[in-house]
Amino acid sequence: MKLPVNPEPVATVFVVDDDQDMREALDNLLRSVGHAVSLFGSTSEFLQKAPANAPGCLVLDVRLPGVSGLEFQNQLARANASIPIIFMTGHGDIPMSVRAMKAGAIDFLTKPFRDQDMLDAVALALEHDRARRAEAEASADVRERFTLLSRREREVMTLVTRGLMNKQVAGELGLSEITVKLYRGQAMRKMGARSLADLVRMAEQLALHAAKP
Repeated sequence: MKLPVNPEPVATVFVVDDDQDMREALDNLLRSVGHAVSLFGSTSEFLQKAPANAPGCLVLDVRLPGVSGLEFQNQLARANASIPIIFMTGHGDIPMSVRAMKAGAIDFLTKPFRDQDMLDAVALALEHDRARRAEAEASADVRERFTLLSRREREVMTLVTRGLMNKQVAGELGLSEITVKLYRGQAMRKMGARSLADLVRMAEQLALHAAKP
């Protein structure tokens, strides 16, 4: 019997703008190409109602009641919330857009903007979010696999991925070269590494090169 597979959560475009007409226009535009959309009139409403760490992107007006869009971007960064942001404003200037982009915004659109510009920006933002989540999932898998290694396997993996030969690793750890080869093979198998290059990439994800074995 097959177990039910939980579907991946649908990516949502979260729109925060205090202008109801603009919210509704964006809702119609984004839904017309198949996006799921959720609308908010302020950043506080977004924080209260939007699900935490939900897949998607944020379309954010710069001028809002209470916390401005740029201030909210800073708050999200301090909270390590990595949702991609597309800014929109009717009163933008170059310094403002530069500040937003330097802080990681996907795009900065000046009202009135072309529908296609918004759709292109949303497509790019959602792709960024998918890539970030895939990378985070892969890193979590590597960390989980690393916890399954024995102390010796971790030591051997750390030294081998620093570029030491089996003979040098043996000297460092006071083991025979054959034993090092055994631990190296076990580490590669448990980590799911098909080659030494794979193992090196995993070690970089784990920051092993910055740590002593």
